[in-house]
Amino acid sequence: MKMRYIFFLVCAIWQGIGYAQEDIRPNILVIMFDDAGLDMGAYGSTYVNTPAFDAIAKEGILFSRAYTPNAKCAPSRSSVMTGRNSWQLDAAANHYIYFPPKFKTYQEVLLKNGYTTGHTGKGYAPGKTLNEDGSQREVMGLAYNDKKLQPATSGISDNDYSANFNDFLEKAPKDKPWSFWVGSTEPHRGYEYGTGSRLGGKTIDMIENFPPYWPDNEITRNDLLDYAYEIEDTDRHIGNIMQILRERNLLGNTLVVVTSDHGMPFPRVKGDQYENANHVPMAMLWKEKMQQGGRVVDNYVSFIDLAPTFLEMAGIDWKVSGMHPASGRSLMNIIESSKSGQIEIDRNYVLVGKERHDTGRPDDIGFPIRGMYKDSMLYLRNYETDRWPSGNPETGYLNSDGSPTKTVILNMRRNGEDARYWRLNFGKRVADELYNIGTDPFCMVNLAQDAQYLSMTNTLRQEMEAKLLEQGDLRMVGYGHLYERAPLAGGRDFYTRYMAGENPQAPWVNNTDFETFYLDGDGNTLEKVPLKQKD
Repeated sequence: MKMRYIFFLVCAIWQGIGYAQEDIRPNILVIMFDDAGLDMGAYGSTYVNTPAFDAIAKEGILFSRAYTPNAKCAPSRSSVMTGRNSWQLDAAANHYIYFPPKFKTYQEVLLKNGYTTGHTGKGYAPGKTLNEDGSQREVMGLAYNDKKLQPATSGISDNDYSANFNDFLEKAPKDKPWSFWVGSTEPHRGYEYGTGSRLGGKTIDMIENFPPYWPDNEITRNDLLDYAYEIEDTDRHIGNIMQILRERNLLGNTLVVVTSDHGMPFPRVKGDQYENANHVPMAMLWKEKMQQGGRVVDNYVSFIDLAPTFLEMAGIDWKVSGMHPASGRSLMNIIESSKSGQIEIDRNYVLVGKERHDTGRPDDIGFPIRGMYKDSMLYLRNYETDRWPSGNPETGYLNSDGSPTKTVILNMRRNGEDARYWRLNFGKRVADELYNIGTDPFCMVNLAQDAQYLSMTNTLRQEMEAKLLEQGDLRMVGYGHLYERAPLAGGRDFYTRYMAGENPQAPWVNNTDFETFYLDGDGNTLEKVPLKQKD
């Protein structure tokens, strides 16, 4: 601990003299999957092979309870960038908005304090990042996207992530530390159906512990295999990146963080708040600082803890950084520890929530949720139970990506075959939900409906809402509607335009996702949707 304080004192001295000599502060590398759940070999996956991720976990730390506060791309990434929960970020509580200029990001602060910064692939997205004068703002550093490759499928990006990282290192000053973000766009949809088996050599019987909220058949299992194939494609880039660090003798003084913005792009996962939506993979490696490899940390940690970690590593005082106060806490004590399991006793919960994700409801409103994970329990509060959780059926359930799995579920209800899966994935919900994640990781049994859990439900709700009130959550003081007034950067008034006979674009869903009849909350068919004739 004494040596640690000496290290940060030296860093502060470097700051004071303007980095006149070689700056040996640590480098920071974040590798972010797009829409990958805990489907890595290190977490016991039987159908996804991730040797590069697993090697980082074996040499460093594997986090068993890492969570995003908000299981959608833009608000999730905003929490990594700022150290604040999405409900503390004004418009950035939402998806596809104008990122507020007043919130600085850790990359901007590192750049100002002597680091060279950059990114490749997907950074903060989707949304627009502008300065107050309307000029473009580089919240993740300069983009390095020139190096291309021939992707294995049409669903995989042609961005050569590892080559672009190497390009950044070629151009970065050798006497300064750097911070780089590798943003894979895999395994985000769409996929080429059947590539998991055809190109990946996978078989549907490799999938164990199939989620019980989807129909278990050849189509849904192949959908999972295609998802797995794209995870493995990014894992190969991770292996290349780690080799680049070794060849350049940079691995020892670089913190490598590999994670995903949220869970898989399937119904009841991405864009939701259940366990598989918020629980993300996370492995870290910093060879010069970690006393022992192969540790598994069971503390609850959140994306809001990353930015405070990065600034502490860089010797930058958060209070003078210009960033808004962080709700997260640095993970340096965990990184430097030699222990596994529960290392910090007070890291025993995380908060999650959502406001407006994709459009598709009248007046562009969202489906607000807040939740808390604690002691292997998950409590969720749905604040507007009259609304559709995944978006209105008549506009295609826009908060659930189009997929073979989604299509199967929708058709089973339409054909009168089985509406149970539709209710689990798209039906309306009750206000309070409580799940025992230890015994029910798929969140199938709502214990809040059980009288013997009434006291626990009330206790968790009160504790959660007290913490949210301390964090300035507008939803806790009756002003949650202000989040929904944040202007969209695209897709505005989708519901109104669609019902008026226009053809607004929603390429992330299928045309067949749109229901032609109104439905009740249990999936029963009501009257026909009165669409106006298109011009």
